[in-house]
Amino acid sequence: MRKQAVTLSPQARILVIKMAGIGDLLLATPALRALRETYPQARIDLLVTPDSAGLLDGWEVIDHIIVLDKYLFDYPQQILKNPRNLLRLTPLWHALHDARYDAVLLLHHLTLPFGRMKYQVLLRSTGAKYRVGLDNGHGWFLNVRVDDDGFGAMHEAEYNLAVAEAVGATTDDKRLTVPLSEEHHRQARQLLYEGKLPAEIARPIIAMHPGSGGYSTARRWEPARFAQLADTLFQDAGGQVLLLGGLEEAELHQQINGTMQSSVPARSLAGKGSIKVTAALLEYVDLFVGNDSALAHLAVAAGTPAVTIYGLTNHKAWGPYTGGAPNRHAAVVRLDLPCMPCFYRGHELGLREGCATRDCLALLGVDPVATVARRMLRAAAGDKGNQTKHNETNNDTYATKP
Repeated sequence: MRKQAVTLSPQARILVIKMAGIGDLLLATPALRALRETYPQARIDLLVTPDSAGLLDGWEVIDHIIVLDKYLFDYPQQILKNPRNLLRLTPLWHALHDARYDAVLLLHHLTLPFGRMKYQVLLRSTGAKYRVGLDNGHGWFLNVRVDDDGFGAMHEAEYNLAVAEAVGATTDDKRLTVPLSEEHHRQARQLLYEGKLPAEIARPIIAMHPGSGGYSTARRWEPARFAQLADTLFQDAGGQVLLLGGLEEAELHQQINGTMQSSVPARSLAGKGSIKVTAALLEYVDLFVGNDSALAHLAVAAGTPAVTIYGLTNHKAWGPYTGGAPNRHAAVVRLDLPCMPCFYRGHELGLREGCATRDCLALLGVDPVATVARRMLRAAAGDKGNQTKHNETNNDTYATKP
């Protein structure tokens, strides 16, 4: 990969732009850590969306978090329909310019024309000497460029690290990070144990996320298969199931609970606790199984063995990222179809809702997922029993034929 490289002053003022959801921001945490380790005296600010603004609160790596509701300006029609929204940007422009940043790092692909225009205006408004980012041939407004070879040519976390490296920032610690307080852990234990002692709780605790967030519900595996998976794992190992997700996924949880055939204890935690409480709760469970979503990345950050189901999305770009940490174990289960992926492919977004039949998920049965989940549970039990790490690689992909 071609990278232009510059070196910043020790007291540099750096702005990092990552206006995305929780999962995407998590994948930027190794790059943010690299900046802080390399420039411990620098001022490092972060520009994010309201959805992810609270995720990194309290993290010593970041000096200041700036929030921009980019969703008001996602499409030209929104500006034409509500031109007054542009007035909301005036205080931001002044704040960015007055901060006198030496470098601004853009952790986004330059995929869509309107997005490229927005990023150009945003970066130039800072007046920064160095404008750093990925270049897929449209990065003419950047003056420090990192080659963008397309979605999946590198993992998104590695792309973020490459942008940080273009200003000389590196790290050996590539773990995903969510800063948590003791209060987050207290609330998580309260949700999990419901007043019982830890020894009174049935193990293993398997957290499942059958949702996917609102950006693309097409990423969801069939609810009935989550129910069947819960039954299968309960028959094998006992324990209990926690269904995680936002309040909008409560009905989905009810559907799964109503479909289960075994006596597996299952609870819905839909909408209960903040995203940080959920991150803390994942540290106490034995296994996570879910769709491609932010919660899968939270599970990896928590060090919980994670099995993630991928269909239309490019798993090479957005799969669980362990950063090579020995206590992070994650696996992707997917079909091996010639049409995959149809979302985030090459330099294009592709089909956010997939094709009409969505064979990549519709034809993925329970057995391949259950097989990997059993393997993860056995490995986790072995780790606890003899305090040694299992022999599997940190990131495994299990591609199966339909």
